[in-house]
Amino acid sequence: MTIDKIYHAKRILDPVVRRTDLIRAPRIFPDSSVFLKTENLQITGSFKVRGAYYKISQLPSDLRQKGVIACSAGNHAQGVALAAQHEGLKAVICIPDVAPISKVEATRAYGADVRLVPGVYDDAYQEALRLQRENGGVFIHPFDDEDIIAGQGSIGLEILEQLPDVDSVIVPVGGGGLISGIAYAIKALKPECAVYGVQVAGAASMYDSLEQHQKITLGKVSTMADGIAVKHPGDLTYEMCATYVDKIVTVTDDEVSSAILALMEKQKLVTEGAGAVAVAAAMFHKIEIEGRTTVCLLSGGNIDVTILSRVISRGLLKSGRSTEFTIELLDKPGQLVDVSAIIARQGGNVVAVHHDRSGEGTDLNSCTLRLALETKDFDHIRAIRRALGDAGFKFV
Repeated sequence: MTIDKIYHAKRILDPVVRRTDLIRAPRIFPDSSVFLKTENLQITGSFKVRGAYYKISQLPSDLRQKGVIACSAGNHAQGVALAAQHEGLKAVICIPDVAPISKVEATRAYGADVRLVPGVYDDAYQEALRLQRENGGVFIHPFDDEDIIAGQGSIGLEILEQLPDVDSVIVPVGGGGLISGIAYAIKALKPECAVYGVQVAGAASMYDSLEQHQKITLGKVSTMADGIAVKHPGDLTYEMCATYVDKIVTVTDDEVSSAILALMEKQKLVTEGAGAVAVAAAMFHKIEIEGRTTVCLLSGGNIDVTILSRVISRGLLKSGRSTEFTIELLDKPGQLVDVSAIIARQGGNVVAVHHDRSGEGTDLNSCTLRLALETKDFDHIRAIRRALGDAGFKFV
């Protein structure tokens, strides 16, 4: 890898991909100078098209005849499909069957032959290798390839052009191709700028590998951030992360859900799980941002609309914007009115009520009332519970 190679990739990509905006995020981070690099608004909805297009553009003519083959959780698939369509090549792409339908259908829309594979990314990877051995074609690796890494590194060049005084960049990490390219570019041109990676705790293969100073393979991955659910880091990306990345941290799915919600509500930006992990790391103080000019990379926006409502619900719970509790009441007229009046005075909004006279462990003349509320934050929840307790109501 050389910085000249990344500059070459950028020149090839400039007429094809979007130079995505760098947007300040004062509503999410009012006390810090944090900017969002909006690769979620890239064509195909993800940064992946950069590496895929550059790799395919560099293929010699004698390797193009049998087309290309790839594996992906969805975003790389779309990038390869679009690049192959643009270059007039056949594309066969293996996608894990747990990938969002929206990503699968978008890949098909670019003209690719999609093969759904039971399991996760690593299972799709093995199937793609089998098909490549069987039928030929050029395998386009999603991250462990110098051309792929160089293409992703063009984002690092853009960040330095758009924000020369940047102090730190926070990047999502799956297999490591994105952060390898960005870290190499930034460290080559501005070595004092810190580059941090973020993985989800349920799929922390690169984090664990760097901690143990050897590449490890996870027994399983479990996360709603399907775009970075990778069991084993790449050989090249592991070495580059060990050399150029300052630190990798982990976040939980709940924290990612909160970040998705904050981006939607406060910045009007839709991201998928993998695309929000950098913001989650900053929001939940996994990385120091105070007094530093920081860029959080939003790597993709291809979230499945069928899980979006669940993500929002989880984000509301995590941020104290909704809550549920059960209280015990005497079974007599007026009790529900009294509870509702107290909640109303505290500014809470009741969205669901379940009244039960047959609950186990309660007195025969008692009943239970389970309430779901919309609230402002955790302090607001505590105030409502305190007001109900002061009025003599017992929480179950």
